[in-house]
Amino acid sequence: MNITDVYEPVRGGLAIVENRLKLLAGTESESLNRLLDHVLNQGGKRLRPALTLLVGKSYDCELDLLIPMATAVELFHTATLVHDDTVDASSLRRGKPTINSMWGGASAVLFGDYLFALAAELAATTGNLRVVTLFAQTLRTVSASELTQSFRNFDLSQSRQRYYENIASKTASLFVLATESGAVLGRAPDDVVAACRDYGYNLGMAFQIVDDILDFVGAEEDLGKPVGVDLLRGVVTLPVIFTIERNPEDL
Repeated sequence: MNITDVYEPVRGGLAIVENRLKLLAGTESESLNRLLDHVLNQGGKRLRPALTLLVGKSYDCELDLLIPMATAVELFHTATLVHDDTVDASSLRRGKPTINSMWGGASAVLFGDYLFALAAELAATTGNLRVVTLFAQTLRTVSASELTQSFRNFDLSQSRQRYYENIASKTASLFVLATESGAVLGRAPDDVVAACRDYGYNLGMAFQIVDDILDFVGAEEDLGKPVGVDLLRGVVTLPVIFTIERNPEDL
């Protein structure tokens, strides 16, 4: 099965999300519009908004609620990428120059904050306090995880458990936001909401582990971003932990 087959039930909704993202680059500021157009028209798999739509569509949820939340989830994800690229001093994302490489780190940080604010505003339009709270908790979790990780760079004593905790907070939490918000907006039963939360968590964990492996064995032209960045920054990922466990004498 191709990934596009998974999107088929929500292709119409995703098209609306895509249009919403393009319309955001219509502010009164030409400078801001250039940044918005640069990051929001780069394509991408749109996996996270697709998850929100797929889960919500499984129950009785109006598109008027799902579309803003799916768009918010994608903006949230984009904001984290802008901040990550700035911290990593990365020059490429999805095969194109990053915001920080074109406009500088200070502008990139402020722009990432702007995207987070846009995402929060959209999430609030759902009028669902549970979803808005989940959004805020996810933002806090991701931010705290990034900060904590920065203090642990080059610390080779990190365990697998600490690594799992970190990617759960950084990557899996956003997948949880995507799936759980769709279930809540769809008024799914509590046990289904819990199942969707678990699914988002496990998918996010697997996604990040694969991404960390590709940082070692992938090719820049295939990934659309530089490889080996985590190792250069001293970020201890699962491949490094496995190597240390198997060859402790090399430390």
